[in-house]
Amino acid sequence: MSTARANPLNSMAAHVALITYTLIALFPVFVILINSFKTRKAIFRDPLALPDGDTFTMIGYQTVMKQGDFFLYFQNSMIVTVATLFFVLLFGAMAAFALAEYRFKGNLLMGLYLALGIMIPIRIGTVAILEMMVSTGLVNSLWALILVYTAQGLPLAVFILSEFMRQVSEDLKNAGRIDGLSEYTIFFRLVLPLVRPAMATVAVFNMIPIWNDLWFPLILAPAEETKTLTLGSQVFIGQFVTDWNAVLSALSLAILPVMILYVIFSRQLIRGITSGAVK
Repeated sequence: MSTARANPLNSMAAHVALITYTLIALFPVFVILINSFKTRKAIFRDPLALPDGDTFTMIGYQTVMKQGDFFLYFQNSMIVTVATLFFVLLFGAMAAFALAEYRFKGNLLMGLYLALGIMIPIRIGTVAILEMMVSTGLVNSLWALILVYTAQGLPLAVFILSEFMRQVSEDLKNAGRIDGLSEYTIFFRLVLPLVRPAMATVAVFNMIPIWNDLWFPLILAPAEETKTLTLGSQVFIGQFVTDWNAVLSALSLAILPVMILYVIFSRQLIRGITSGAVK
């Protein structure tokens, strides 16, 4: 009885904590958004003030639309982010299921090998990655970014998902096998729906670094037709002069889609935190 009474309180506390953290995290976004509608002098004079009749301007957004192909950059970033998340979740879940479900020689070593990818940053191998992409003819293509980001996100995905999949009921999976279900059917129809909160966690952890990354787009896909939004926004940042109105406007436009994706995935994440991950 005491546990049943405590659950609503725990759920309320979790919601309050999430709302508090969300407001704190959104404050920089709010500052960027209001300053994107202000003149340059107003940005530096009072960055926390709201735009008024004297300081309001749309010059930053007009500059963004005129210089460069903003919609192409937006499209490239969206394609890379969505495709990478799809492959990370698919291959990461399949590898995690194999490690959690089947016992084979080298199972532990394989798990440790994948875990090393979390501790060793992929940027250390930038030169080797660039040489590999040149030899395969993938430089200045979106596939180069998708493959690199997929490799970057898989270790964390396997590490998180394998722990959740070990908690899935063995009776449920054995019942599926008795009913004649194949291993693929058990994986897609029985296991994946139970680990959706974990998959949402993996998606959230990988989504922001991919969308905001500047390093690999600059190294692997700097051509105009393959520029991502982050790389395309650098045209407004110069060595001596920076168009802060355009930079803040570009950042404001870039925030919107990633916020939408975050809301889509965070619903499953919040549901898993407040109601329990795997039952």
